[in-house]
Amino acid sequence: MTVVPITSHDLDAAEVSWFAALCSDDSQFLGVPDGALRSSWEHCSAILREAEQQGFRNILCPSSYQVGQDTLSFVAGNAPITDRINMLAAVRCGEMQPIMLARTIATLDHMLKGRLTVNIISSDFPGEVAESGFRYQRSREVVEILKQAWTQDEINYKGDVYQFEGLTTDPAKPYQTGGPLLYFGGYSPAALELCGQHCDVYLMWPEPEEQLAERMKAVNTVAERYGRTLDYGLRVHMIVRDTEAEARDYADYIVSKLDDEYGKLIRDRAHDSISLGVAHQAKARELADKFGYVEPSLWTGVGRARSGCGAALVGSVDQVMTKIETYQKMGMRAFIFSGYPHLEECKIFGEKVMPHLETCSLPQEYGRVPRETPMTPLGAGERK
Repeated sequence: MTVVPITSHDLDAAEVSWFAALCSDDSQFLGVPDGALRSSWEHCSAILREAEQQGFRNILCPSSYQVGQDTLSFVAGNAPITDRINMLAAVRCGEMQPIMLARTIATLDHMLKGRLTVNIISSDFPGEVAESGFRYQRSREVVEILKQAWTQDEINYKGDVYQFEGLTTDPAKPYQTGGPLLYFGGYSPAALELCGQHCDVYLMWPEPEEQLAERMKAVNTVAERYGRTLDYGLRVHMIVRDTEAEARDYADYIVSKLDDEYGKLIRDRAHDSISLGVAHQAKARELADKFGYVEPSLWTGVGRARSGCGAALVGSVDQVMTKIETYQKMGMRAFIFSGYPHLEECKIFGEKVMPHLETCSLPQEYGRVPRETPMTPLGAGERK
């Protein structure tokens, strides 16, 4: 397969991130709740600190209405106990009044001295089943208001959802000039339009390489219409061991106690369970072989017990590195990894794979610069 890289930056290094399991998404056996791994400040902050110790450049702090820790409070609490790792805070557009959200994010950005990135989410609220076009329109308006608040002295906005006139923004300016980088995932035409016009990093869930390439090209077409370029990222689980056999055995082990009916209940209760992205994850499971592999090293078994990102890279260090390098050649520059249990797998990936990766924090979009120089790329095997 030949894929023309369409990334915005010619980087050999990649932003390699881990995942903080704020939404009670941690266990030894998928679909089997584990009280010792429940979402708590102690457990989730330990994952974040371990990711920083292992050299990860960012960590996704997800959001859920049903279970787990509050995302923005969690990020604030970790600001003074970390000093290198960035934090990718998931923000559900419309959950907070947008001008108050702009102030909150700006405050967090100052607390983190520019180590903040933001994941824009457009899902339903509890008790709400909104049409997709409305949800993305709401997100579009939130993003546009955030940008006004972060770059102008006054907000004047007339949208379908929000209207503001003559509101001053002081002191809502963030630490990073123009505000944090905006990461975004979505599959519908409205989602691609929003990302291509306003966001910085397009995130995808794991699918066969051909499908990932098609998504990158589709959003790139939108971005080009607005004279913009994007970076591209992949959110995927990880099972890496010294040999392929060991990795496959561990994959079988973590689903060995899974009741498929309970797994379906877990998937269905998620607020994104009817999204187009989730449907594509389900399609990948349908196309997989009898062992759950939809292509070499890409195992769809994780999706039997969770909504959203539903596949893992499974293999030896060499196999996993080959897959990551393939994604980089396609133009991906951001990776968000995770594993079960999250703390232990963070250590394993950090020790086995991180020494082979050249990592960086993604640069700001052209025309936007941080107020201080960001972390410079590390050479392979280096630690800060």
